[in-house]
Amino acid sequence: MLDRSPRLCLFSAALFSVSMAGLPASAQDALPGVEPDTAIIAPADKQAPPDTEAGTEPEDDATSETGVTAKRGRITPFNGAALPENEIPALRRPGGEGKPADGKIAPSGGVNVLERMGVALPALPAEKPFEGKADDAYGAFQRGYYLTAMELALPRAQLGDASAQTLVAEIFAQGLGVPRKPKDAAFWYGQAAASGDPSAMFKYAILLMEGRDVPRDKARSEELMKKAADRGNASAQFNYAQLLVADQPGQAGLKAAMPYYEKSAVQGIADAQYALSQIYLNVDGIPDDKRARAREWLLRAAAAGVDTAQLDAGIWLVDGVGGSRNLEQGFGWMLRAANSGNVVAQNKLSHLYINAIGTRPNPVEAAKWYVLSRRAGLKDDDLEDFYLGIGEAQQKAAREAANRFRAVRG
Repeated sequence: MLDRSPRLCLFSAALFSVSMAGLPASAQDALPGVEPDTAIIAPADKQAPPDTEAGTEPEDDATSETGVTAKRGRITPFNGAALPENEIPALRRPGGEGKPADGKIAPSGGVNVLERMGVALPALPAEKPFEGKADDAYGAFQRGYYLTAMELALPRAQLGDASAQTLVAEIFAQGLGVPRKPKDAAFWYGQAAASGDPSAMFKYAILLMEGRDVPRDKARSEELMKKAADRGNASAQFNYAQLLVADQPGQAGLKAAMPYYEKSAVQGIADAQYALSQIYLNVDGIPDDKRARAREWLLRAAAAGVDTAQLDAGIWLVDGVGGSRNLEQGFGWMLRAANSGNVVAQNKLSHLYINAIGTRPNPVEAAKWYVLSRRAGLKDDDLEDFYLGIGEAQQKAAREAANRFRAVRG
């Protein structure tokens, strides 16, 4: 099978997240950060006086047009004190699942990035050993000898060999050693799909769904997607699950799709792993043994680079969702999601720095991530008060750090 990448899937995890409407709020629902009754930062009038050793600046004043001096709400988080366990603010909306871990939880004493990322993940299943006859055409293709692969595969494709037809289609689709010919690729994908090749079924189902280089045919597309999924194609399994969720909004569709998400997740499709974590945690009637694995699947998706999964992993580990709390690992995943450009993670990371949750307090880093999330349009009044209260020197340093971050990301 040529296509092993979930990024070629027709539907993305965004469709799955839309289908979760009406279920308990997920991490991404928590825009723009936190609710007032679970606010990360307490109002200024409930805070102790600033600790000057922590590097905070005197309170900033603002003068109105009438000449009356008004005081902006002041936030003073940098006193270095550990928050009592029952006062660690939640990153999710009220009603989140999970219980705090036993024992005192204190800010991190400082661990390196590898330790923060050191989440033990179950090993992926071993690949099945190849027991068939060696294929010279595919061997040439894998070594980059595309013209040789075409010369070997085309005669077999014309005689009805499904795997050779798929290979010819792939060479034409990508323009490897030959001019790119999408219509010829579509023809050979169709031939291979009719001959029973699961990879070609998946590719041709996408073409039929989109009406690209072939007439659009939704019914035929869904039929081929299911056949490819039932024959073990991981990307088809994920996409067919997405079709079931789209056709049956709500928990009924999620339950119908769950077996296909499970099969795709086991084969390493990160989007399916993320979807499975949300279903296991949020859908009613899930067996306890499966619900207990929700965090495991979330961490697999996070490790594969899905930034939404990394955001959720940070929230789950800080809040104790789906297992015990681990503040340092939660901070690490939130940092990873923020560095990938996830705006919600950037906002929440600022709160973690302010309250020294899983890390040491750092006003400049907190302000930097707030600046980045604010530029992206994510409003947060608590963070705005914090930013206005740290002083011009630290504000300037934060803006410069935010500019460097954007420059590096291009």
